[in-house]
Amino acid sequence: MIPKEHLRPQRLDLSKTKTYSARERVNLVTIENLARPGIDPVPEWNNAEFDELVQRIVEARQKGRPVVWFIGAHVIKCGLSRYVIELMRRGFITHVAGNGATSIHDFELAYLGGTSEHVPTAIEDGTFGMWEETGAWMNQAIKQGYAMGLGYGASLAYFIDRHPELFPYKGDCIIYNAYKLGIPATYHKTIGTDIIDEHPTADFAALGGASGIDFAIFCNSIAQLEGGVFLNFGSAVTGPEVFLKALAIVRNQGYTVKHITTANFDIIPLGDYRSEVSKDHFHYYYRPRKNIVNRPVSLGGKGYYIEANHMVSIPNLFAKLTATVNG
Repeated sequence: MIPKEHLRPQRLDLSKTKTYSARERVNLVTIENLARPGIDPVPEWNNAEFDELVQRIVEARQKGRPVVWFIGAHVIKCGLSRYVIELMRRGFITHVAGNGATSIHDFELAYLGGTSEHVPTAIEDGTFGMWEETGAWMNQAIKQGYAMGLGYGASLAYFIDRHPELFPYKGDCIIYNAYKLGIPATYHKTIGTDIIDEHPTADFAALGGASGIDFAIFCNSIAQLEGGVFLNFGSAVTGPEVFLKALAIVRNQGYTVKHITTANFDIIPLGDYRSEVSKDHFHYYYRPRKNIVNRPVSLGGKGYYIEANHMVSIPNLFAKLTATVNG
């Protein structure tokens, strides 16, 4: 029989962690420096495969098929939140998803008008991520929402909607705008990766449970993806892993999801990304290549890898998609 002490190793008391007000923090991204769709100049950029992908997105929406966006936190940290919001408003995005960090930067913008601390110095003195308002309010929102049967994203949106006095910048919040538009916003959490996990009030059962509800919502969107498009912007691990598992589940349950378009946007040069790659090459272990671009379209459709900075690709995508409607 295994000794009891082997089953219950000593734990650090996480309730002793100190927090600090985020209102005293210097933010690298603020409401004032967010990019402005339709106003700021669009960087010049030519990419034939990108143009082909744009046409597939347009055709999917014209036929009433879904376009699911998965974003990493750098989409928000690059100041591009308004592009995502405007594309939701114009009907080009039918589901927005992200990792835990994405929800945090979005939430901080909504209440604080700024986000993205300077990590190199904060990690040295133990203040990194120890922000009272962010940790307390997000954990409170998710715990309360989960008790009501809500997922992670809906819990945050509901909290923002119930406490408008705390969120003067909610108009630039992706989660809140998705909620108001009736578009699913799901967040796919890994325990221990996010700063709200550092907060003394973190309820990991609620965090995991709410994110589990969001996974089921995400799977429902992927079940409808036949003829649609899945786009991943900069999430190198969570996005591709969540998408591949969701795709496996819906195919397992008998949904037809064969003829689809997938695309991954990132800054890593992959060369001929549709060719076979050996396990001896590090590209083999880059998850988006296999889990988004190659494997999901083996039954039909086409996968793309678009190499570009988000600050180039997303404004260009917005400009080209809206031009098809306006022109």
